[in-house]
Parts: sequence; C-alpha cells; structure tokens
Amino acid sequence: MLNTKDAIATIAVKDLDAAREFYEKKLGFKQAEGDGEHYINYISGNTHLLVYKSEFAGGYKATVATWSVGNDIEKLVAELKRNGVLFEHYKDMPNTKLEGDIHVMGDMKNAWCKDPNGNILCFVNS
Repeated sequence: MLNTKDAIATIAVKDLDAAREFYEKKLGFKQAEGDGEHYINYISGNTHLLVYKSEFAGGYKATVATWSVGNDIEKLVAELKRNGVLFEHYKDMPNTKLEGDIHVMGDMKNAWCKDPNGNILCFVNS
C-alpha cells in the first residue's frame, strides 16, 4: 500500500528563519504552506519537503534528503554554488573521484551540502 504513496522528507532545524533563508534563497524553494513559526512546507517535484522547528534538531551525520536530478547535476551544482551553497567533499569514499564539487563513482554522480543546521542534503544524477 505505501509503495503507491509519495513520501515527504521532514527536516528538523533549530532556527527556522535561517533554514528559510537557505531553502528559499539558496536552493530556490517557495513556501507552499506552513505557519512560518513552527514549520514550512515546500513543494518538491511531486511531493513535499517539510522543514520544521525542533529542539532535538542537529547532530545527525548522515543524509536526510536526496534529490534525483538526472543529467542536470553539473548545471544544478554550478547554480547552487553561485547562490552561495558550499558543498561537502568526502575524500575517503572508496572508488570515488572528486570532480569539482561532484563525487563520481562510475556512472553515478553525487553532490552533498549542508543546511544551516548541519543537515546533509544530496543531489544525485539517477
């Protein structure tokens, strides 16, 4: 039953104003709904991205959301970099070559960045 339903990425942050600045001005999202004080809901493709304020946010050291961007990954990374997004570089990944801000593993290409709360976001060419 769930395999026919869209999943919603939920990202906890301590500072919702800083998150709004990042997700809207750097990543280009527009607020779809939300009270702006406790949560903001963004449309992302056919689903949603829910950014919410939580005292328990932070400290997570793994990817919290991934976007499949297809062959546009180089263009997207360049655009986000122009918007001031800083990308992570993971030099200890086996069988991976770093080309600028993109990690190349055979045919797969990934780029990671962090939001102001340290949540890791991923962009992949699949």
